[in-house]
Amino acid sequence: MSTRKIFVLDTSVLLYDMHSIHSFPGNDIVIPIVVLDELDRFKDKHSLLGASARYVNRFLDDLRQYGNLDKGIEISNLLGFETDQVVRVDLNEEFPDDYPKSFAKDRGDNVILACGLNLQKINPDRIVKIVTKDINLRVKADSLNLQAEDYFADHVHINKNQMYSGVDSIELTHEEIDKIHDKGSISFYDDIEEIYPNQGIIGKSPEGSSVLAIAKNGQLKNTRREFQGMGGIVPKNKEQQFAVNMLMDTDISLVSISGIAGSGKTFLTLVCAMAQIMNGDYNRIIITRSIQPVGRDLGFLPGDLSEKMNPWLAPITDNFKHAFKDKDQTYFDMLIQRGTIEVAPLSYIRGRTFNDAIVIVDEAQNATIHELKTIITRIGKSSKVVLLGDTDQVDTPYIDSFSNGLTIVIEKMKSSSLTGHVTLSKGQRSDIASYAADIL
Repeated sequence: MSTRKIFVLDTSVLLYDMHSIHSFPGNDIVIPIVVLDELDRFKDKHSLLGASARYVNRFLDDLRQYGNLDKGIEISNLLGFETDQVVRVDLNEEFPDDYPKSFAKDRGDNVILACGLNLQKINPDRIVKIVTKDINLRVKADSLNLQAEDYFADHVHINKNQMYSGVDSIELTHEEIDKIHDKGSISFYDDIEEIYPNQGIIGKSPEGSSVLAIAKNGQLKNTRREFQGMGGIVPKNKEQQFAVNMLMDTDISLVSISGIAGSGKTFLTLVCAMAQIMNGDYNRIIITRSIQPVGRDLGFLPGDLSEKMNPWLAPITDNFKHAFKDKDQTYFDMLIQRGTIEVAPLSYIRGRTFNDAIVIVDEAQNATIHELKTIITRIGKSSKVVLLGDTDQVDTPYIDSFSNGLTIVIEKMKSSSLTGHVTLSKGQRSDIASYAADIL
């Protein structure tokens, strides 16, 4: 059995991560011709999907000068890539004689499966795998005794109970807790376990005293409950208190807040953002969210950009109305007209730079890591990005609790002093909402 595998890449993988075509060193990559046809439908889109389609098309076009794609081109040391890979476009769309009659031959997925089966017969001494983000395609492959797997390059390989919550409890002496209360902070000690930058710390002493602190610059700093400009709104639990302190700290450039529906993610973020606008810390608020699953475009909806975004902005406007007693949305609309608040659909954000702004990404769990990277790299000077979402409520095809952008950002960026995270575990919407979330 040869150790060199053959990976058949589905369209969903190439659209999800344009660099996936370089991610299988020491193996052969086969792209069925039907995949190129499907990529062609996305090349004109302005979103990340369009960028991915164009990148793959250009890369294959660049390879043509080194040989025939239908025979396979070894790309080691070609075009600046050092990966020992062979890339080939498979033109064979014939179906094996024993192919199930129930699988329609005019479906792209079934053509890809036929490609895999043909390669399996031609290469009995090699492992052939379909790589796809499409769960249904993986199930179909299994029914044909054809190996298939997800694209794992971006998965976070941890258990659910190991995910970073941004909050930890440690034991402190009664004297240390008193010092944090009286002096505002204490320095780290060698006997304190690993603490991440800007982590929320619940300090408890054997005598029963306690304190809430933020780990910052080698110190445990006492948290604040009230800030100027927040209109008397105060956190309702310790996790919210940590969240407000991170949101109001202009030294933290990226804050991520995850939690169940009704836990206060959007409400607290809007209140803190408006407080900082009033305090002069930032000039404007940018609100964005992922609004198109793979294959769907904002342009199909009626109306202008504002009207197209209204269905997706409802959670934002509902929270704004409640926070600022803006029943008829007059205040919110006025801030939009002045440019203080701007709505920027995720698919229209490429190429922009946001200076002196708070960028709020709602429902961030529905964005891929590549989409969130696009947003985060748009952040300019004196700006802050806030990612909000519930990692247990992923609605976008092809990603889940461990491969969505929010989870990956939380886990990969938790060691930076520029970032902070907190998970809100308690619902604040109403008693019945919290009870239903727990029981149902």
